[in-house]
Amino acid sequence: MVVELKEYESATDIAESIDSEISRTKSVLGEYLRRLDEIRALAERSKKVRDVVLKLAGKKANKEELGEISIGGLKVVLDANPFHELTSIEEVVRSQQDRLLILQKSREALKWIDQVGDTDGLKYLVLEKDGIPEKVLFKIS
Repeated sequence: MVVELKEYESATDIAESIDSEISRTKSVLGEYLRRLDEIRALAERSKKVRDVVLKLAGKKANKEELGEISIGGLKVVLDANPFHELTSIEEVVRSQQDRLLILQKSREALKWIDQVGDTDGLKYLVLEKDGIPEKVLFKIS
């Protein structure tokens, strides 16, 4: 998690920054959703082939044969298949969807700042965590 303190000249600048993050997040989310559709189809075909081969061989799928090991808290998947990629992309999609919702709520919550009025000599310090505003400090300069 990256925490930053950014200074803005106006409430409009804050709103533009959030709007930019929303647009970027929507773009990233769209790309992952496209990839998710592609890999989901491949994973389903792969599962069907695997199930047929296992059935013909008279064996059952063993969940422990996923080829995943942990090294220093990092999971490493050996010989990744479409299912590994599918679950990873699904995790990214959920994360991006959550980020988008939080950004949209932040944007909505900051609408009151637009109504502050005369702000000459006022700076806005915004505490952001991973690009999402968490605290707004008014600073008289």
